[in-house]
Amino acid sequence: MDYQLILASSSPRRQELLKQVNIPFMVRKQDADESVITATDPYDKVKQLAELKGRNADIKEENEIILAADTVVAYQNQIFGKPESEADAFSMLSLLSGSAHDVYTGVMLRTRDEERVFVEKTAVEFWPLPDREIANYIATGDPMDKAGAYGIQSEGAVLVKRINGDYFNVVGLPISRVVRELGPYMNVNGS
Repeated sequence: MDYQLILASSSPRRQELLKQVNIPFMVRKQDADESVITATDPYDKVKQLAELKGRNADIKEENEIILAADTVVAYQNQIFGKPESEADAFSMLSLLSGSAHDVYTGVMLRTRDEERVFVEKTAVEFWPLPDREIANYIATGDPMDKAGAYGIQSEGAVLVKRINGDYFNVVGLPISRVVRELGPYMNVNGS
């Protein structure tokens, strides 16, 4: 049986990545209370958030498979979510300046009979960033809806010196690994 992929997220970046590799999907938003996850370790947090979101999305048909994901940025094991203000974004970017941090994405795939959960980690190193460059980037508005206050796929690309790992994981979904995990359920490239 071929499954219908249900993306339990309204993230435009995750939708774009699935479209990029020609995986048909439907969006089914879920409203999980993320505050119930109190883990402070980045790996544990994204794993638990992906599980929470995946289990919170209803499976309506026998042949549906839910895809849920969550991404965090961690610097010295401290989790950076989306900035709450421009000052918060400035603080995050100042800490990331000239150093390396990790981006974790937890992914859950769930059918009526099975759950698969995995976490992908990518190391990202920033150039040293003068205050003026940080302020100019914040003025674009780009960092305000992104974990760690930057988007590698948009204007934040100029902040990044190098990465070690999956680029798309930093965008918000390790699409190559997702395709391979979907292989038993769907006829997709790479599986």
